[in-house]
Amino acid sequence: MAASTTASQEELKAHRVPLAWRDQCSSLLIPLNLCRKQKLYKPWECEHERHTYDKCQYDDYVRRMKELSKLKLAAAEEE
Repeated sequence: MAASTTASQEELKAHRVPLAWRDQCSSLLIPLNLCRKQKLYKPWECEHERHTYDKCQYDDYVRRMKELSKLKLAAAEEE
């Protein structure tokens, strides 16, 4: 993931993002949460922000799974 999708610690603290959600996609979570609060959590109001955040989370998951499979393959070749 690019560094542009990671918010600074000051931003995360100011927006009260829980520690569990401070990951590679944290800068996309801040506008999503702001939209949710402004639109009273109506699911159809913040679709674009939610889709962008979910896509980032999915891409990060795929990246980590590819890394893990490479590590497993390298470990199997060592044996």
